[in-house]
Amino acid sequence: MKLAIIGTGYVGLVTGAGLSEFGHSVVCVDTDEDRIGLLREGVVPFYEPRLESVIARNTSAGRLSFSTEISTAVASAEVIFITVGTPSKRIDGDADLSYIRTVAKQISPLLTSYIVVAIKSTVPVGTCRVVRKIILREAPVMDFDVVSNPEFLREGAAIQDFTHPDRVIVGADNQRAAAVMGEVYRPLYLREYPIVYCSPESAEMIKYASNAFLATKISFINEISALCERTGADVKSVAYGMGLDNRIGNKFLHAGPGYGGSCFPKDTRTLALMGNVHGVPQTITEAVIGANETAKQRMINKILNVCEGSVSGKRIVIFGVTFKPNTDDLREAPSLTIVPWLIDNGAEVRIVDPKGFAKGQELLPGATWFNEIYEACSDSEAIVILTEWNEFRALDLAKIARSMAHARMADLRNIYDSESAQSAGFERYECVGRP
Repeated sequence: MKLAIIGTGYVGLVTGAGLSEFGHSVVCVDTDEDRIGLLREGVVPFYEPRLESVIARNTSAGRLSFSTEISTAVASAEVIFITVGTPSKRIDGDADLSYIRTVAKQISPLLTSYIVVAIKSTVPVGTCRVVRKIILREAPVMDFDVVSNPEFLREGAAIQDFTHPDRVIVGADNQRAAAVMGEVYRPLYLREYPIVYCSPESAEMIKYASNAFLATKISFINEISALCERTGADVKSVAYGMGLDNRIGNKFLHAGPGYGGSCFPKDTRTLALMGNVHGVPQTITEAVIGANETAKQRMINKILNVCEGSVSGKRIVIFGVTFKPNTDDLREAPSLTIVPWLIDNGAEVRIVDPKGFAKGQELLPGATWFNEIYEACSDSEAIVILTEWNEFRALDLAKIARSMAHARMADLRNIYDSESAQSAGFERYECVGRP
């Protein structure tokens, strides 16, 4: 099939690469000429494991191309995927649909025969109806359908998620549109990955409900971890025991400094706002948002504990500032709260992160960046583990402790434990939810 992808951000590039990997002919379009130029040269503007090689393979095979001309891409397409951003508005936190509306207006005069417009961007319930009205207003006699096809991609594992999904959601009003989308994802159907067909409204809601539920699991275990600390329980044992129940599962039950990234913060806010707009307050989601902010403040208190009540004048090393491993994404990461607080309170902050420098140097001014872990730790007075990169999991703690002016650690991802830290020579060690 011939497919057009409008928008070459994270979702757009992964979608384009994944669909071309299925054997489709895909054109990815963006108005950013510099970005398209880089992509044509094989340069991906962000870090995502395996994405660069998949793009290179399919570009070489002639199945994937990049363009700034939306008319060229749309002219021969059977399906147009809208993958532009829907950031939170500054005033009320609602999803900003201005890019979606712009694309709908741009493609309307270019449509010449029946086509399916698939919205893969995360959008509030009812957006498919809005896009349909925009296109009808611009092209009232055109034959087309608008469907919801939300993405469920984990940063750091997006290619795996696209080619081996838990499910594909298709929100379509009629069998004709559903059949077209079925052909798009036919390679998955043949491998028996589930494709769920429903209404556009249901598909749009599935995306928000899924992300809010996962965010709830994270906030829940973080609150339980605080109670564990007061009662002497071990949150790792608690989470393991909970996760063995098939009704609960073991994913997203890792205590830490709270969730971040491009999805959970934005989507929980939008869902809460939708609830208020429709007169059905989403009290659980609202509580999750509050609990996540509280988790970040708890982490600051832990850092203060290992630093004996003050960070002023102390050299503090931060291990990891991206919101999770295997990505360069810092959007709404706990580090954006914790690192500025440290600097504002007089700490000298050193940062080590395998992929975070390019974006982090602008978002975290005042910090010093190091490539080498042991060099960063030399003569420092505290280590704070914020992101559980594999590079931080098997360190020579004794070597680090000997090099530090004061061997202290706030292990906010529970990579180590108090016994191993103490035996390595650390005088103070704080973790999350453990004795």
